Amino acid sequence: MTIRPLLAPLLGLGLLLGARAATAAVPAAFTATYDVSQGGQPMGQATISLRAAGHGEWIYRKDVKSTGGLAALLGASVTESSRFRWKGDVPEAISYDYQLQTAVKQKQRHLVVDWAKQQVTVDEGKGAQTYPGSPGMVERNTLALALGLALRDGKQQLALPVAVRQQVQVQNFRVTGRETVKVPAGRFDARRVDRTDADRGFSAWYAPDRYPLPVKLSQHDGGDMVMELVSYRQP
Repeated sequence: MTIRPLLAPLLGLGLLLGARAATAAVPAAFTATYDVSQGGQPMGQATISLRAAGHGEWIYRKDVKSTGGLAALLGASVTESSRFRWKGDVPEAISYDYQLQTAVKQKQRHLVVDWAKQQVTVDEGKGAQTYPGSPGMVERNTLALALGLALRDGKQQLALPVAVRQQVQVQNFRVTGRETVKVPAGRFDARRVDRTDADRGFSAWYAPDRYPLPVKLSQHDGGDMVMELVSYRQP
């Protein structure tokens, strides 16, 4: 239910095509809800929130609760919580926690960045692994937010360093066109963004002048999962 990161270290958020000279302000706190479907069948609802945590740090959290299909019968839920600091308008990772719970299975991952040592530590309950960090890196949960802010700043093609299980990898994205998208939150003239460096499909539709998150997201890694925006509100 998250965007899967890919490919080799990079320093910071890479701009390959033009952008505005000035950097826009970072987004205010918000709460967004999405309908989630898989294989064309309703699956559940996701709630995504952003809030200030003090001392220059922010919390970005995603909660997905299953309300349909086998996942609902198993009582499946996923929680992802990220702590980060702003590096310009990039949500530079500090920590990330993932928890999957069902009636028959539990899975977790804890990632923390020691910026003094430029080191990432990942623990999935079987012993911690460490690897070098990269300035400006995000992680799997905050990737969609980082993409939305890059689009808002006028970027058409970009690369993102992402902290994953065993290394910092790079994902490459570009705007592939404009499409009209109808979701529960309304109809949008959206920019379609596709991942360009992997066979497994990922597409997201953004209205970056309205929201920093996608109005629709479709990914095929692990099953045809689609998220569609229902509401977006700020305090």
